[in-house]
Amino acid sequence: MVNSLPSHARIIVIGGGIIGCSTAYHLARDHKADVILLEQGKLTSGSTWHAAGLVGQLRSSASITRVLKYSVELYKKLHEETGLETGWKMTGCLRLATNEDRWTEFRRLATTARSFGMDMHLISPDEVKRMWPLMDTSDLIGASWLPTDGQASPSDITQSLAKGARMHGAKLFEGVRVTGFVMDGNRITAVETDHGRIGCETVVNCGGQWARQIGAMANVSVPLQPVKHQYIVTEKIDGLSPDTPTVRDPDRRIYFKEEVGGLVMGGYEPNPQSWVTGLPGGDVPDRWEFQLFDDDYDHFEQHMEQAIARVPALAESGVKQMINGPESFTPDGNFILGRAPECANMFVGAGFNAFGIASGGGAGWVLAEWVVRGEAPLDLWVVDIRRFSGLHRDRAWVEERTLEAYGKHYTVAFPHEEYESGRPRIVSPLYERLKKHRAVFGSKLGWERPNWFAPEDMEPKDVYSMGRQNWFGPLGEEHRAVREKVGLFDQSSFAKFEVKGRDAAAALELICANAVAREPGRLTYTQILNTRGGIECDLTVARLAEDRFYIVTGTGSRTHDFAWIEEHLPAGADARIVDVTEDHGTLSLMGPAARSVLEKVTDAEVSNAAFPFGRVREIGIAGHKVRALRVTYVGEPGWELHVPIAGTGEVFDALMAAGRPHGIRPTGYRAIESLRLEKGYRAWGSDITPNDNPFEAGLGWAVKLKKGTEFIGREACAAAAGKPLPKRLACFTTQDPEVVLLGRETILRDGEPVGYLTSGGFGYTVGLPIGYGYVRNAAGVDDAFLSSGTYELIVANERFAATIHVAPLYDPQGERVKA
Repeated sequence: MVNSLPSHARIIVIGGGIIGCSTAYHLARDHKADVILLEQGKLTSGSTWHAAGLVGQLRSSASITRVLKYSVELYKKLHEETGLETGWKMTGCLRLATNEDRWTEFRRLATTARSFGMDMHLISPDEVKRMWPLMDTSDLIGASWLPTDGQASPSDITQSLAKGARMHGAKLFEGVRVTGFVMDGNRITAVETDHGRIGCETVVNCGGQWARQIGAMANVSVPLQPVKHQYIVTEKIDGLSPDTPTVRDPDRRIYFKEEVGGLVMGGYEPNPQSWVTGLPGGDVPDRWEFQLFDDDYDHFEQHMEQAIARVPALAESGVKQMINGPESFTPDGNFILGRAPECANMFVGAGFNAFGIASGGGAGWVLAEWVVRGEAPLDLWVVDIRRFSGLHRDRAWVEERTLEAYGKHYTVAFPHEEYESGRPRIVSPLYERLKKHRAVFGSKLGWERPNWFAPEDMEPKDVYSMGRQNWFGPLGEEHRAVREKVGLFDQSSFAKFEVKGRDAAAALELICANAVAREPGRLTYTQILNTRGGIECDLTVARLAEDRFYIVTGTGSRTHDFAWIEEHLPAGADARIVDVTEDHGTLSLMGPAARSVLEKVTDAEVSNAAFPFGRVREIGIAGHKVRALRVTYVGEPGWELHVPIAGTGEVFDALMAAGRPHGIRPTGYRAIESLRLEKGYRAWGSDITPNDNPFEAGLGWAVKLKKGTEFIGREACAAAAGKPLPKRLACFTTQDPEVVLLGRETILRDGEPVGYLTSGGFGYTVGLPIGYGYVRNAAGVDDAFLSSGTYELIVANERFAATIHVAPLYDPQGERVKA
């Protein structure tokens, strides 16, 4: 019997699994919020109850690692508050390596762990055998050992969180199904249930495998796919101690944990199975409470064979139970958090890719902070729901890509590896032309983009490795063409917006950290900040007219940046934002010969005097009106040419023909990365994030503090500018030119860790590996601190001598870009 529901609650959490209960707990404990939780069945009855319960902490993102570390700390102590045990055991975790690529991956992971303040050890097969006597270690090269990982009981944790939520004033209701929402525009004003209507200010969708359907009721896309995941629980095995470490054996695609004297064993197969429900759109049935699928030993046999080879005692042990249940997975293997872009007051916490138990405590913490404060408390971009786009409303595409991501769960994580499924999906008008130039494409938010161009004697295909890959040499030729001659980049996937209206200038002045309300014809590089001064967006704003602005930002930031700007337009202002991405192709003509090429295809005056750096003009090329922006991200003079989409091919052909005497060639995105590293340009999402303010990032010159005008983040920026900086972004090169830098390598100053690289690559002009990273010091980082130390980088667990640079390696005065 359902107790009487309230007529109103400030916050309604939907879903009583570990994520929903953790979110309700943190909203009640940390924020004293008026919160209720609605669960259609019983708490944990969806997928939480049958989760395997492994708890790992290390991820490739420092922020997500922090979230998972928080989970562990919470699970250790929660019973002291609630009186209910969580089943937490800090057994440690072994990850096994049986080949050199995997071992290199683990060496890099050990470096990442150190960068993130964790203690991961690399150990020998003999040490593994001592820790796990029942294991056959004959094929091992070694293993990684993270002693603070462990395991827990999913149901016990959830019940403990639920009790804690109630203790702090939250109300939890079981047996209440959400049937719809009452909407006022893009806001939810009430939740409809099978027991009545409840008014609210905010909804938090933690519906697990139902989150997609719940979101759809408010026109919110939650791109996840339920996938069948199997594991077995064995009878007791002699010689297995209760504190046996959990094991991940990725080369055999399996995992183990001890449970009541036996083993839990499961895996991630390369041929996963979706849950095909037969309902429209693949919807999950409402009634699925504490249910499993039939055992499928035929499908599971591949894991059983590998498990017996690793732990021969399994051949003689009985199987107590097989668990075959659905888990929610996502197209990129990362979970989903944050405010939905389509609905002003729905937040989402879902799609946890079978590590919801490891994430649950921390995800509930950050989601509660996000809900109450309106901003993420740290850089959560890799899990932000706004990393998706309209493409992800296509459930068939999401299913195909999600199954590929599931199949890659335990494969070697090669640098620069691309997904293959669902491609090509979105192509620029130049796709076929670039294929003829032997382009090797990558994919970004569905767009096919040329990463590099293969010479005639090389197959146009990525060959992945843990060292330098097959494109290293050809990329150098593209790099040199841009530095010495002229290159042409297809950047049509750039996200492009227009902000229009009588109050557009005033609105953008409030939103942007730099002064963007300049005279028409000017363009401005600017950040958009959160209230902490962290960098939420990094983009270019061009003023086309008194009441019209053109904004260009990164492909992957399209949904995020549009939503951020739209949400922060002042209420009542005559200002609106429109997405015009598909209206324009973008060709970036870059290099010392760029002007000579452009002069041949346009009647417009493009001399430095007539068309200086930081300006936007409309010019004619090949019979088309082209919006030309004098800007660069590669450190050479040039133009971004924004062309009516139908004319992109003709403009490309004209530029290539005019550039032939100057050695023009098409160039790709990996060349952009190499060129920008030499010039010291920052990349959002790695070098600059919501965790970093412009002063720490060396971008204080782009903040209008001296103007005295209000903008979001001004108070935080003023505080940062007035005291010693706890960290500063710096450039590093290694003296060994063969080192491969990728990011997350540990920075040592006088032998002590002071930070880690945020990005890395190779500079072909300077002939050295280049990395950028923040140097940290609680007492403050100034020029004297930076210059006084001796630096090294730890790369794949090896030390390499490094040199720090506080100015760009190439053209530090910026003379070339303004020539």
